[in-house]
Amino acid sequence: MTAGKETMGEQPIFTCKAHVFHIDPKTKRSWMSASSAAVSVSFFYDSSRNLYRIISVEGTKAVINSTITANMTFTKTSQKFGQWSDVRANTVYGLGFASEAELGKFIEKFQEVKEAIQAQQCGGKAAPNGSSGAATPVASATASPLLAGRAPPDEPPALSPAQVFQLLTNCIKY
Repeated sequence: MTAGKETMGEQPIFTCKAHVFHIDPKTKRSWMSASSAAVSVSFFYDSSRNLYRIISVEGTKAVINSTITANMTFTKTSQKFGQWSDVRANTVYGLGFASEAELGKFIEKFQEVKEAIQAQQCGGKAAPNGSSGAATPVASATASPLLAGRAPPDEPPALSPAQVFQLLTNCIKY
């Protein structure tokens, strides 16, 4: 049995343009340009493996291939530049944006993806019924396709979007 593209495989969920940099692996102090110009940088969600990646390709070369984990942090280091460390790829990625607003959109998406991953991980822990809901989720999280129908690849989705929202409310503490 085969599934349609909308239910299987990697799908883009957000794309922006930025200059890509890698930290110099020798000095770990200076940035090396990984792209010759601003390139498309995309968040992807792979429903069959239940994971998120940031990918950027210039020509035939992948300049970013980073699997996002719950413990990753994106740090805004200046008005138009931010970075994150990927232990699996053994590098620090940097992105230079044309405007602070574009950087802000990327930061919002990065945080939304991290919250979705954390909700997945928290889903295995029972939240007490009648919890006060002390956390206030990001507004975009309530309407995000990222939160709908996630389950391990060999199981059907176990939670409705409303149940995932409840988990977010109960599990993410600020």
